[in-house]
Amino acid sequence: MAQKLVVGNWKLNGSLAANEALLGAIGALDGVEVAVCVPFPYLAQAASRPRGVALGAQTVSEFQSGAYTGEVSAEMLADLGCRYVIVGHSERRALFGEDDAMVGRKAAAALRAGLTPIVCVGESLAEREAGRVLEVVGRQLDAVLAVVGAQALARGVIAYEPVWAIGTGRAASVDEAQAVHADIRRWLAGQGAATVRVLYGGSVKADNAAALFAAPGIDGGLIGGASLVANDFMSICRTAVASGA
Repeated sequence: MAQKLVVGNWKLNGSLAANEALLGAIGALDGVEVAVCVPFPYLAQAASRPRGVALGAQTVSEFQSGAYTGEVSAEMLADLGCRYVIVGHSERRALFGEDDAMVGRKAAAALRAGLTPIVCVGESLAEREAGRVLEVVGRQLDAVLAVVGAQALARGVIAYEPVWAIGTGRAASVDEAQAVHADIRRWLAGQGAATVRVLYGGSVKADNAAALFAAPGIDGGLIGGASLVANDFMSICRTAVASGA
């Protein structure tokens, strides 16, 4: 398995001055791949530094070009130096009406442009309590597979983010996270994509990253709030190094 991947998702945060300070305090580390997914207006700023940290965006249009005011295509992101793009984050699904089929089309657009989509999947608290975790996650994965196919799927990254743990301060337990990661890995193996990295996201912090990253099948993290604090983010990255590949 490849080295762990730690991705910071800044969400709707940042300013030129704040970004300059944050970017100046983070950097690449041997033994872990580090990336930051920043708001569209700051992609050029983030692309210029720091060296060795991969650049990503937080969403992408399903369209390549045309009369789609306000949209940003995957080709534009690639032109700005992006390597990654998040698709299907629960906030995009819940707040902006992105359904499973649209997530699949966005993943396909990213792959077409040579980007690596970080496909987010995860269940709500009600779905977990109803015992529907595998049903929900399986449906979300199947929708992407139906659009991109197994061969292209193998070029992506999966991020398991239980909706009830995002921004709540409540992370899934190691056992809860590992169980779903194991199910996702079985699904991927069935598609011939066993080498795809599967990240965990949802209130990952410096004090719980070690336990999560040490669990078999968890290949890194998609980090929200903690990615805005340089010391916390770098601590998480160092933990990923210590946990090994």
